[in-house]
Amino acid sequence: MFQKILIANRGEIACRVIKTARKMGIATVAVYSDADKHALHVAMADEAVHIGPPPANQSYIVIDKIMQAIKDTGAQAVHPGYGFLSENPKFAQALADAGVAFIGPPVGAIEAMGDKITSKKIAQEAGVSTVPGYMGLIEDADEAVKISSEIGYPVMIKASAGGGGKGMRIAWTDEEAREGFQSSKNEAANSFGDDRIFIEKFVTQPRHIEIQVLCDAHGNGIYLGERECSIQRRNQKVVEEAPSPFLDEETRRAMGEQAVALAKAVGYASAGTVEFIVDGAKNFYFLEMNTRLQVEHPVTELITGVDLVEQMIRVANGEPLTLTQDDVKLTGWAIENRLYAEDPYRNFLPSIGRLTRYNPPAEVAAGPLLENDKWQGAAPSGPHAVRNDTGVFDGGEISMYYDPMIAKLCTWAPTRAEAIEAMRVALDSFEVEGIGHNLPFLSAVMDHEIFVNGEMTTAFIGEQYPEGFDGVELAEAELRRIAAACAAMHRVGEIRRARISGRMSNHERVVGADWVATLQDHEYPVSIAADPEGADVTFADGTALRVEGRWTPGDTLARMTVDGRPLVLKVDKISGGFRIRNRGADLKVHVRNPRQAELAKLMPEKLPPDTSKLLLCPMPGLVVKVDVEEGQEVQEGQALCTIEAMKMENILRAEKKAVVSKINAGPGDSLAVDEIIMEFE
Repeated sequence: MFQKILIANRGEIACRVIKTARKMGIATVAVYSDADKHALHVAMADEAVHIGPPPANQSYIVIDKIMQAIKDTGAQAVHPGYGFLSENPKFAQALADAGVAFIGPPVGAIEAMGDKITSKKIAQEAGVSTVPGYMGLIEDADEAVKISSEIGYPVMIKASAGGGGKGMRIAWTDEEAREGFQSSKNEAANSFGDDRIFIEKFVTQPRHIEIQVLCDAHGNGIYLGERECSIQRRNQKVVEEAPSPFLDEETRRAMGEQAVALAKAVGYASAGTVEFIVDGAKNFYFLEMNTRLQVEHPVTELITGVDLVEQMIRVANGEPLTLTQDDVKLTGWAIENRLYAEDPYRNFLPSIGRLTRYNPPAEVAAGPLLENDKWQGAAPSGPHAVRNDTGVFDGGEISMYYDPMIAKLCTWAPTRAEAIEAMRVALDSFEVEGIGHNLPFLSAVMDHEIFVNGEMTTAFIGEQYPEGFDGVELAEAELRRIAAACAAMHRVGEIRRARISGRMSNHERVVGADWVATLQDHEYPVSIAADPEGADVTFADGTALRVEGRWTPGDTLARMTVDGRPLVLKVDKISGGFRIRNRGADLKVHVRNPRQAELAKLMPEKLPPDTSKLLLCPMPGLVVKVDVEEGQEVQEGQALCTIEAMKMENILRAEKKAVVSKINAGPGDSLAVDEIIMEFE
């Protein structure tokens, strides 16, 4: 077995590989850029080597720098993670030439299947059904428009060497095809050092389901079930689960056998993923093969008990698989939510900065991954597991140079419904402050009827949130539970203040029983009867809710039981009450005595400033280009400028017809959130 391996990656996946290597007794080497000097993966590894400036094309994807790090540390093998050099045949060949093991497939398999154009041709020759498209290279935007028109809109414009949603655009018109081609080409060059583009038909009502395969160098190959990855935004997976709620055993077997056959046809040896588009009639079409470890591999590990990173290391060491297809058992259900540094209230634009609070839920081990299957933890609904793969820490920085993923939060339980409920509680318990993030959106998805029923397609986000995400309106039953909890919490705070002030020795005579809780345009007069175990909160209509919990003033997380059911609240103090976040809702909850509530109704509402004549930068980023000039009249929807952040280009468009009066920023300028880019008459 290898004595030392180098991880040619960063962030959560580097940390993930280090954990398994440590379990196997293998020393690890991390590589890092200037931006990652204090990163978690650097701290976790046994050794760390600096490889250059922050941009990936000057550090993480420079083969010579990685090879020098290998030489300097004496690493015997390299795990590439995902992205960066993971599917680069030149890197795999350089390792082979140096006598260093690549913890991934052979060079030939990467060349055959890692390139999306080549892989589609091989699949077609093998008789695999594929999505219609143009497999040749496309020279310029004019040719892209011509090909798109011939295929028929909508089309998917994709980077040949792409992955992780980078270099991908959907085009519905000639104009979008022209813009999408150039943006995809730029993103592909920046992210992968390869700007080749191809175009295929975009299937409008698909489910994205992928098969995990595992092969060795001795001709053995198995599949470890499937993963449902249909909930995507900008072609980037957001929620994954295993197994799929859509497949039956017959379809699963057919897809799995075809995936393994395809892998064997190219001499594949390692973990890999064959992705399919599946229609409503369970017809499936080969999409692509990812010759690497997938971001969403934890859900497969949770339902099979197979450590995929360990298997990759053993295969790279020349060992045969010890598992057969009959050994693979799918137990329970697992769900993964990707926590991104993206602000859902700003159309999911990237957010960077310092994590002033990063407190993930406690991890809980249970299910197939435990050798002696001992259930741990009774909440929220019986046996369950919580896993959080992350590469950040409290006080750390989210950089503008890399992917915006903060963590991958996973839950496992015996049934899908229980796994969803465990995820809801885990999301409510996950504290992230200092940057914008998509936790509220993930919570909203977990409660959405379409997801709960397992009826989602890849169009889910676009169809259910066509105007973007603007928060959650909770049902009145949930508002009452929150109102009761906040009233009880406020009373606890008032008692503490009474004791500290020393106003009266008997604080019960100071703190009254009657309060008014106001939230989400609802007003709830309540009366509180407290006892040592909790409080009974009675509403004006006579209904009463029992509130129990151990919250104390200053706690940022309240774990309560209200009406016999768990309620987890993120809590921040505001004047006259709390800022509460729960299940995707962000609420201001004011708790006042009856007289204060009466006076509050007389207070005028503060209006936000008028920014209708300004184009504000929606995220920290770099101005790539400005498409208009001062004095120019622009139309609604017209491109104004392009901002790049976290390897993604974002085109800012005019919201209405106007005349540009002043331009304050130009190409190459770095802007902060809400900086004024241009002004209008």
